[in-house]
Amino acid sequence: MKIKEMRDLNAEDLKEKERNFVEGLFKLRFRHAAGQLDSTSALKQARKDIARVKTVLVEKEDSK
Repeated sequence: MKIKEMRDLNAEDLKEKERNFVEGLFKLRFRHAAGQLDSTSALKQARKDIARVKTVLVEKEDSK
């Protein structure tokens, strides 16, 4: 998901996205530990998505 799309969402939607990304990262880590993950770049992408959501949440809190 792109940062521009995230900025269009409200705080509740962003928190839900964050929960989904964290859950997805957990599942990816589990698959990686089990040796079933084909592409380790998915781990990096998941971490970046979480960071983007957190950044936008902080921006929204600061703008209040």
